[in-house]
Amino acid sequence: MHKASEDRAAAGRMPRWMHRPVRCGPELSMVEGVLAEQRLNTVCVGARCPNRGECYAAGTATFMIMGDRCTRDCGFCAIPNGGTGPLDAGEPERLAGAAAAMGLEHVVITSVTRDDLPDGGSGHFSATVEAVRVALPGASVEVLVPDFGGCVEDIDRVIESAPDVFNHNIETVRRLYPAVRPQADYRRSLAVLSRAAVAGLATKSGFMVGLGESAGEVDELMGDLLDAGCRFLTAGQYLRPAEENLPVARYWEPEEFEAIEERALAMGFEGVASGPLVRSSYFAHEMFDAARAGG
Repeated sequence: MHKASEDRAAAGRMPRWMHRPVRCGPELSMVEGVLAEQRLNTVCVGARCPNRGECYAAGTATFMIMGDRCTRDCGFCAIPNGGTGPLDAGEPERLAGAAAAMGLEHVVITSVTRDDLPDGGSGHFSATVEAVRVALPGASVEVLVPDFGGCVEDIDRVIESAPDVFNHNIETVRRLYPAVRPQADYRRSLAVLSRAAVAGLATKSGFMVGLGESAGEVDELMGDLLDAGCRFLTAGQYLRPAEENLPVARYWEPEEFEAIEERALAMGFEGVASGPLVRSSYFAHEMFDAARAGG
């Protein structure tokens, strides 16, 4: 079974379970219109997410702040590297206004990594969370943050803005970090999550498979996340966004994603979304609601 998945990957062919119908409708046009009017970026577009049509059609989007260019050059990511500009001081209020116009009940805010900024952009994150709280006092807020170079002051600045969910993606197993995330550090990412968990925030992380990891390495990763205090998890299939990105080593079968979810829940995770097309913000509101109901 694994050999067939490896052969498909080598030939550049996606298996049937990776294909899905294109979603459209008035909600999709509304979301696109609001984003264009407010000059806002989304990770949905920047990272070429396969669920963009479905989420837009459902009236949701994951806002990406601090520009559309990143100071890092991860092997899996489609967001361009370099050429970052100054922060847009009006972005937090425009984002909050867009979230209100879309009638969001759960707002997900992520960013490019900005190692060029003195505070890594943590102050901009905090200002954006605060602006959303003012515009949408009844909404829950989830942040998906970079590692801020491990600077505890910057991490704490975001923690003190009191998001309902603090998400930082581990992305891949420890062994593959040099190729997949050369400017990041596995232990540093775990430390970011641990700091948020100790502060009492609901912590969440996500990772990809299909880059050459083993099932045993995935289990080790999940154990490390639990030890760091992470309680919510997403797992999805890596898809090569462009020719210059890392190739897909193999496509994991749907049954393997089901097994990841079963193992993660048995290990102690409180909420898990695992599937070929799952991404870190996929059904984020539903996972948060389920966690709140369970708590």
